[in-house]
Amino acid sequence: MSETILQTLGWWIAVIELPVLSALFWMIWNSRRDFESALQLLREDLSDHKVDVARTYAQTKDLRLLENRLTAHLLRIEAKLDATALKAEKNLNSSS
Repeated sequence: MSETILQTLGWWIAVIELPVLSALFWMIWNSRRDFESALQLLREDLSDHKVDVARTYAQTKDLRLLENRLTAHLLRIEAKLDATALKAEKNLNSSS
């Protein structure tokens, strides 16, 4: 009786378990390889994006220069508006 159990167990392992485990190992191996290649592509895309950002986006000194120019223009406009408002107020007071 024990020989038939060992034979059945050996048959089970040889016919069922080994092919199933081999297929499982093959699936895990392929999915890991696919994952690693996708991860490598993602890293390359991120690296390309970093290079693009470094090349195309404005630097801090350029932004400061632009801010200073805008502020200077706004201050000149404000000064002109103040002068115009004072003249209009003066004309309004003198005509009354």
